[in-house]
Amino acid sequence: MTKPFKRILMTGAAGGLGQRLRPHLGQFADIVRLADIADLGPAGPGEETVRCDLAERDQVLAMCEGVDAILHFGGVSTEVEFAPIMQANILGMANLYEAVHKLGIRRVVFASSNHTMGMYKTTDTVDATMPPRADGYYGLSKVFGESLSRYYWDRFGIETVCIRIGYCFPEATNHRQLATWLSLDDLVQLLRRSLLTPRVGHTVTFGISDNDGKWWDARHSRFLGYAPKDSSAQFADQVYAGQVDWRDPDDITLVYQGGVFLNNGPKYKP
Repeated sequence: MTKPFKRILMTGAAGGLGQRLRPHLGQFADIVRLADIADLGPAGPGEETVRCDLAERDQVLAMCEGVDAILHFGGVSTEVEFAPIMQANILGMANLYEAVHKLGIRRVVFASSNHTMGMYKTTDTVDATMPPRADGYYGLSKVFGESLSRYYWDRFGIETVCIRIGYCFPEATNHRQLATWLSLDDLVQLLRRSLLTPRVGHTVTFGISDNDGKWWDARHSRFLGYAPKDSSAQFADQVYAGQVDWRDPDDITLVYQGGVFLNNGPKYKP
């Protein structure tokens, strides 16, 4: 069977989500190049592995050589102090798009985050046209990534789909996770649509399954043809049976969509 690409690159392949996605990437290309600053283990059939520090421009250029498209999942994925986020998520993003431009790569799928919008309230419905309201340094770095990829589309015609990924773990265990849950199968489908839709320009979409009570409206990216098959409804009875009060107005993690990431920043002042 002919595959869509000869070679694709996935950065961040040693991360939690990267490891879960790795077995599913072979459907997209004859060769999957896996990259991370951490050890990736031995390459399997149809795989290449590369150690790369995203903050090192020459390493990033070498990592990107010979690929047709990129799934960019690399970088710091939690809320920590600014310095490591700056190196991996900001400088690293700039290095990646410089390489993409120099090498003539035409499509990037960027793993952005729902934390770009984390300071919207849980009573709000958010869409991609609304201004970002990041909930910390991590969210701010993803806002930068979305803006940088927009610049490279406007100036150089490099297409990017920015996926604001929700809670992509096997089960939802609280109210926030019920609203933001994304199954692995749905994410794989969304990656496929992001890679193969003929013209995407610069698109921001939300990585979310077909959940009840979801906070995000993806109407501006419906042309991708993403149709989630799974729903967090399967976890609802268990979550609500054990949860105390998910509507507590004094709990910042329940007031704002950023959830527990809000505990890592300055003290909440309503």
